[in-house]
Amino acid sequence: MRLPLYRDRGVVLRTYKLGEADRIVVILTEEHGKVRAVARGVRKTGSKFGARLEPGSHIAVLMAEGRDLDIVSQAEVIDSMARISGDLNRMTAALAILEVTDQMTLEREPTELYRMVAGALRTVAEVGGPMVVPAYFWKVLAAEGVRPELDRCVRCDDTGPLVAIDFDQGGTLCRACRSGSSISEPALDMMRRILGGQMTSVLHEPPSPVTHEVSTLAARAVEHHIERRLRSVALFEGL
Repeated sequence: MRLPLYRDRGVVLRTYKLGEADRIVVILTEEHGKVRAVARGVRKTGSKFGARLEPGSHIAVLMAEGRDLDIVSQAEVIDSMARISGDLNRMTAALAILEVTDQMTLEREPTELYRMVAGALRTVAEVGGPMVVPAYFWKVLAAEGVRPELDRCVRCDDTGPLVAIDFDQGGTLCRACRSGSSISEPALDMMRRILGGQMTSVLHEPPSPVTHEVSTLAARAVEHHIERRLRSVALFEGL
C-alpha cells in the first residue's frame, strides 16, 4: 500500500541511529508540529540525505505518513549548519537552542516555535554573541505562556525596588518579600528589553557580568519549566 505524502518545511532538532544504515530524525515542522521520521540509508557512504539532515539544518522536506514513524522521501536545504559548524561558540549556542526547542514541543502539536527556532539559528550564524541563546530562552518561555512578571512584586504588588526573582512565584519580588534568586537592576532591565521587543540592542551586547547573569537565570527558568536539567546548559553558560 502506498503511503500518503506531504510536504513541509522544518528544522532538524536531533537524530539517532536506527539499525545499521538508517537514522531517526526529529524535525520541528511548520505545519505538522514535531515529527519523528526514518531517513533510510543515510549512514551509508555516499548517501544524498546525510548532510541535509544534520541537527540544525533548515530543510524543505517530502515525507510519507507512517503508522509510528514517517519516512523521509526528499530533503532540500534551506539553511545548513555550514556557517555555524566551524565555530565552537556558535555550534554550542545552536545545540542549546535545539535542545530547548525539542524539550518545549510535543509531537504533532501545532506550535509557533518553528519560525522562532529557524530565526534564532539564523541569528546565531549572522550575529553570534552571548545573548542569542538566553534571549531565545526567554522568548520561548513567553510563547509558552510562562512569561515572568518583571514590573512588580508578585506577592505584594509593590513596584520596587525589585531585588529577586522566584520561578515558583512567577516573577520578581521586593526586598520585604524576596525569595528565589537575586537579580540586579541591569539584568532586570535587559530582560525587560528582551521581552519588550528591543531585541536588536540586546543581541549586540558584549560579554559582561550582566549578560552572564541573564544567561544563568534564563537557563534556570527553562529548567524549572521543563523540570529537568539541560545537557547543554553548562556549555552555553561559559560562552
